[in-house]
Amino acid sequence: MSQTPHILICDDDPVVHESLSLYFDSEHFTHSDAYDGREALNMVYENKPDLILLDVMMPELTGIEVCREVRKTLTTPIIILSAKGEEIDKVVGLEIGADDYIVKPFSPREVIARIKAVLRRSAETSTEVSNILRYEGLEINLDNYQIKVKGEIIPCTPKEVEILHLLASHAGQVMGRDQILSIIWGYDFSGDPRTVDTHIKRIRQKVSLEGAPWSIQTVYSVGYKFEVN
Repeated sequence: MSQTPHILICDDDPVVHESLSLYFDSEHFTHSDAYDGREALNMVYENKPDLILLDVMMPELTGIEVCREVRKTLTTPIIILSAKGEEIDKVVGLEIGADDYIVKPFSPREVIARIKAVLRRSAETSTEVSNILRYEGLEINLDNYQIKVKGEIIPCTPKEVEILHLLASHAGQVMGRDQILSIIWGYDFSGDPRTVDTHIKRIRQKVSLEGAPWSIQTVYSVGYKFEVN
């Protein structure tokens, strides 16, 4: 990421673009604008922004659809914007790989604060966590966000890679759901902590290896741990 972050604003409301642009200029953020989901997806690959602000309800493609497509190949930080405040929307947004979720109407100052926090966490992850964890038949690589089982690359979302790396780097240590949310999503998550359960279920389905000397264990009413025999 450059010293001047470039933000892609994806929203079909011109007022949102105008209000955020003023604050971005004052913070010396550069930015580009997309007004529908198709345009947003094209600009993600053309402009390679440092962070994406992504409205849920957009023409052509929804923000959720755009987020899913982006997460197939990129780990660019994404903050979901939505007028919907229901918990299910927050959970869906986070489960498909968004880094944060802001409900409309919002304060532009709050958006700036969230952007700075997400960019800071992204920078810390890329500079401080660059190790590769290996167990028998398993490799977790945070440098390129890849998981391999018996040498085969297993398609995983960035959050799935981060959660597995977190657990595997603290083998034998119980990690609570709230602790995992705080470390991986990096902010005070106000939704359902069971989103962690959903991620763990998917991770288990993807990386299961019969006879492996390691496993993800559930610690009843507490959380999870990566167990090595």
